[in-house]
Amino acid sequence: MFNRHTDCLYRALIIFLCLFPLEQLAPVAHAQLGLGLAPMRVELRMAPGQEYSNTVKLSSQSGVSTRVRAEVLDFDIDETATPQFERNLPKEAPTSCKNWLSLNPMEMEIEKDGYLNVRYTIHLPEGLAEGSYNCAAGFITLPAVSQEKSGVGLSMAVRIVAAFYVVVGKPEINGKLEEIKLEQVAATKDHDAGFQAIAVLNNSGRMYYRPTGTVDVLDVDGNIVESADFQSVPVLRERSQRFLFPIKTHLDPGQYKLRVRVDIGTSELQEGNADVTVDAAPVQGAQNGKR
Repeated sequence: MFNRHTDCLYRALIIFLCLFPLEQLAPVAHAQLGLGLAPMRVELRMAPGQEYSNTVKLSSQSGVSTRVRAEVLDFDIDETATPQFERNLPKEAPTSCKNWLSLNPMEMEIEKDGYLNVRYTIHLPEGLAEGSYNCAAGFITLPAVSQEKSGVGLSMAVRIVAAFYVVVGKPEINGKLEEIKLEQVAATKDHDAGFQAIAVLNNSGRMYYRPTGTVDVLDVDGNIVESADFQSVPVLRERSQRFLFPIKTHLDPGQYKLRVRVDIGTSELQEGNADVTVDAAPVQGAQNGKR
């Protein structure tokens, strides 16, 4: 069995505002921020029926004593290539390791600028089919005891998450570049209307993979107008995953080519191209592109 820890993925920070009765607001809002977690990714190879245990380090840089509750979570990757962590995602049940993961302790208090080692244990069931399985351990801050008793004040809850990937057997990576297209992006108060390149990768196998590669925008003469790397986001098993590449360069009306070069973890480079047109007067929200 091997295990690998990586400290720099899924720095998921979810802030919840808990508003108490306005007429009772305390003059000082309690902001419990500054949780740290290492590692933030755990990858394991295990056999059916096997148990494995280790720890993650949870720390606080909030400057005050911080109460924290642990939770086991499902997760998937949405259409914007953003990890989504929930207590229950029924569609992920066949490939989730949530029910095999336990954490100890489940509630804890971290001293000012202190840390705790939280033990995780994964116990796989017998007869588990070959393939990759994923789940997560989440840690969310709780209101201070004094604030919880009084019901007064403004509290900000922070959740930080470690992703777990468990591989059973030796499943092969099977996937391909499925689609390339150009999409318009509507204007918002923060940015003007523009375009983004979309690359869709398919995973037909029972093993997740992490693509590496680039997307290039080329003009009619074959010159690279802009280039971007794939995000370090997994394509989970038995699904297709969209990757978005916002185009920062202004594109004048005309013909362009989108070129994708990607390695899905097989050490073989897949390449695809799409000829696209940027119109002189684009319609907001339209899509334009072909394989």
